[in-house]
Amino acid sequence: MKVIGLLGGMSWESSAEYYRLVNERVRELRGGFHSARTVLYSVDFAEIEAMQAEGRWDDAGRELNRAARGLEAAGADFVVLCTNTMHKVADQLTDGLGIPLLHLADATATAIKAGNLGRVGLLGTGFTMAQPFYRERLAAHGLDVLVPDEADRETVHRVIYDELVHGVVTDESRERYREVIARIVAAGAEGVIYGCTEIELLVGPEDSPVPTFPTTRLHAEAAVDYALGKTSLPPPT
Repeated sequence: MKVIGLLGGMSWESSAEYYRLVNERVRELRGGFHSARTVLYSVDFAEIEAMQAEGRWDDAGRELNRAARGLEAAGADFVVLCTNTMHKVADQLTDGLGIPLLHLADATATAIKAGNLGRVGLLGTGFTMAQPFYRERLAAHGLDVLVPDEADRETVHRVIYDELVHGVVTDESRERYREVIARIVAAGAEGVIYGCTEIELLVGPEDSPVPTFPTTRLHAEAAVDYALGKTSLPPPT
């Protein structure tokens, strides 16, 4: 089994889900007393969040590169960046790194294509929905990606940063997300990507009339499948 390098803390609420899902997947596939071989580097999200808010993406890229090098030094065979938004700096993260990154958008695209879908809605942070880095990665796999309108993007982003990253889950916010999902489906989405690793704490497949793609679970399962040699890395764009 390869050693999975989890680069987390953004936020730790979703990183805890990664650890649980990775080990549940290993138990499912190998049974017995088996668990995942992992190393975890958890950053201080307050520092990263300040860099996001101030547009200091180069600083964030350098910090995550340093963390990824720490994972490599600790024996990780590949890196799993436990956040959608920070894939914006994926190229900086991997600069000079001797181990590969299992890109979250690639793992998500693989699952969507396996479902024979071509047009999907994307929910995530305001950065992930509005900026091109994530949508273009998905589009390179042949997917047509829709995002909510500005008002709905603000709602989705606010709930993530004001509530979910702090472990706050409310029925009111779940209903707001259901409304956003319904509108993006009405706009033509055949499926919906839960493209922030905290979104799965709030909504599930039962909250959408079309198939959902929970990126935390998909990423964690792809990591285990690669670690166990069941799959190769998803093809890069």
